[in-house]
Amino acid sequence: MRFQQKIKENSSKQIWQEYCGFMDLDVDSYMAIQNRLMTEQLKVWSESGLGKSLINGKTFRDIDDFRDNFPLTTYDDYADILLAKRESMLPDKPVIWIQTTWEGGIKPIKVAPYTRSMLDTYRHNLSALTILISAKEKGQINVRKGDRVLYGGAPLPYMTGLIPSLLDEDIDFNWLPSNDTSEGSFSKRIKQGFKMAMSGGVDYFFANAAVANYITESFSSMTSGGASVSGTSSSGSGSNNSKGLPASPKFIMRYLKAKYIAGKEERPIYPKDVFKIKGFVCTGADAAHYRERLTKAWGIDPIEIAAGTEATCIGSESLLKRGMILFPDACFYEFIPEQEYVKNLNNPSYKPQTVLTNEVIEGENYEIVLSVLHGGAFMRYRIGDVYHCVSASPTGELPRFTFYDRVPSIIDIASFTRITETAIAETVRLSKLGIDDWIARKEFDRNDNPYMHMYIEISEDAQESDVISKRVLSEHLSTYFKAFDSDYDDLKKLLNMEPLKITILKHGTIKAYCREMNRELPRLNASAGDLSALLRYQR
Repeated sequence: MRFQQKIKENSSKQIWQEYCGFMDLDVDSYMAIQNRLMTEQLKVWSESGLGKSLINGKTFRDIDDFRDNFPLTTYDDYADILLAKRESMLPDKPVIWIQTTWEGGIKPIKVAPYTRSMLDTYRHNLSALTILISAKEKGQINVRKGDRVLYGGAPLPYMTGLIPSLLDEDIDFNWLPSNDTSEGSFSKRIKQGFKMAMSGGVDYFFANAAVANYITESFSSMTSGGASVSGTSSSGSGSNNSKGLPASPKFIMRYLKAKYIAGKEERPIYPKDVFKIKGFVCTGADAAHYRERLTKAWGIDPIEIAAGTEATCIGSESLLKRGMILFPDACFYEFIPEQEYVKNLNNPSYKPQTVLTNEVIEGENYEIVLSVLHGGAFMRYRIGDVYHCVSASPTGELPRFTFYDRVPSIIDIASFTRITETAIAETVRLSKLGIDDWIARKEFDRNDNPYMHMYIEISEDAQESDVISKRVLSEHLSTYFKAFDSDYDDLKKLLNMEPLKITILKHGTIKAYCREMNRELPRLNASAGDLSALLRYQR
């Protein structure tokens, strides 16, 4: 039975319990679900060609034995089978393959298989998410057939491209733009969806945080400084202006009222002045940095979710908006404590220990490890995401998490580009700019926008050239990053964002500092303390 049929035939209490009841589970009940589904998954996975290729003839008594004797994995462990799409090797037949960035120009893409059972679980959890973002109180079902969704997700073959088609299996939403990949590039789709929203209103807004911010800023620029909506002039006289934004009479009246109020208060028109949305989902690695300004602009606090290409949607905030609870039926979850993944980062041969959901400690950071259920391919898989445990009780309510950051070995900018040490080193090599040494760090500007900051040492020969400057370095390196990583180019074009900043260090500063400290600095994401000390040291 479709979700919209259940709304007609069942009580709100029944529907809430079916979709959102997991949030009220105690830890023991939650772990019972986790262990049951993981036991089923371990059996089918171990018997598959993929599983056999990784376990090397071993057998496992139970989940604990598996955790003790099967190592943590990365995409390299699966690449030869998955990139060739060898379906006969998988635990279950995939219905669709989803794609995402792997490592720029070195390893451009990675793909993940989705089984029908994975898709069914994904759809069910998306419906739960829809309930949660629109409800004002526990038990309320505020989802309606025909609700309009301003959609800022990337189309297929990316994971977010599945969301419209999966939810359409349950309820008839109006997608802005429609779920049709033939409508052009991601940028064009966003602009088309925005025009449709301006024409008829919005009930839900779903987008990557950086995209949501781009849409928000586009709204402000189009509705200020004399811009107009079709059917109105910049003076509000009501004359027709074909160059403005098309709108219904109802929207025109709402827009004129918003414009009058904003003018009276001497401020720009915000989306909240025109749209009264009931749900807002904001995704991506830097969502927390955009959250305050998006809340101010839209008049509603975005809800945080956890999701990934390999894993589908794995968690959501509740009505309380004090951290995400992970869906018990999407993946089996393990967590690497911060001190353990730091040890592993410093010594790749070190095998970090993991804890389970009922063992996490409030206030600690953890790298998440996933085993994808329902015939998924990935087991004990490191996706590179670090979460902060907001609250935890070994016997009471479920732990809650917020996204903290990517692991230190990756620079993730707005979830559009994931830059590794290898990618930067190759870009530096190709540029032939005389760069002798460098470190790079993810930082945020005064407006809390993310960027990559490279601290560069120029060779003594290159220093003699008059053309070497921060501007030249930035322009040349940006050119090579764009050629090396298409997502980097998309970040600049779509979001009007400059992802790179350059600081030139005196030649020999990094090596001299490391000798002084008697340790190596990480190439990526050195601590703020180390960076400040490094900059003081060169002076």
